[in-house]
Amino acid sequence: MRINLLGANIDGLNMQDTVAKIASFINQGNRACQVITLNPEYLYRAQHEPELLQLVNRADLVTPDGAGIVWASRLLGTPVPERVTGIDLMLALMPVAARAGWRVFLLGAAPGVAAAAAANLQRQYPGLQVVGSRHGYFTPAEEAALLQQIKEARPHLLFVALGMPRQEQWIARHKDLLGVPVAIGVGGSLDVIAGRVRRVSPWLQKLQLEWLGRLLQEPSRWRRQLVLPKFAWRCLALKLASYCPKRSPRR
Repeated sequence: MRINLLGANIDGLNMQDTVAKIASFINQGNRACQVITLNPEYLYRAQHEPELLQLVNRADLVTPDGAGIVWASRLLGTPVPERVTGIDLMLALMPVAARAGWRVFLLGAAPGVAAAAAANLQRQYPGLQVVGSRHGYFTPAEEAALLQQIKEARPHLLFVALGMPRQEQWIARHKDLLGVPVAIGVGGSLDVIAGRVRRVSPWLQKLQLEWLGRLLQEPSRWRRQLVLPKFAWRCLALKLASYCPKRSPRR
């Protein structure tokens, strides 16, 4: 089931069904698929940048990343089962990839981070095949060699951590050339998996206050967090408008 929230089509799947859907993309293996984990920051920005909204609606799978998306979907009467964040989805896919023999490539974050994340994942999931890693600080002149590196590695799963919306734009631009069955933008996930950034406590996650924990850890994020009340107000205004009867035109 797909819902529409502020013009964006979002798949109403829980984590288990999302993993199963991605597995079906890989098993079919006849096209390159893009997965977008959609958060309120991206969706609010997309209200003013139509090309970002079009990118979401061209994706093969869009998950509700963030408590704000889950809240808004319930408010507007089209609830999704649960939030499916980039890092949680990535970690849920790892044991499946290890069992199935899927090859994994990690791209993004600062130098050394992707390699450290790869090492930690392989320790945690014995048998996992990480066939390549590369930091996200590449120049346009280096991009052709990077694309060739990914093509030669032939991964089933490509995780791209370049930050929103750059990672989504990069995947959309190159996915057909690369031919990777599934590519997913995962934001700051590699920093967490590599141990460079500590994820907020589970109780804050359970209370759907992960955004607050991240703000306390990284106060410099405060400008980005200003988007959240704007996003909430836009959804509330849409809800209020649904209660107002439309006036019939004057004759």
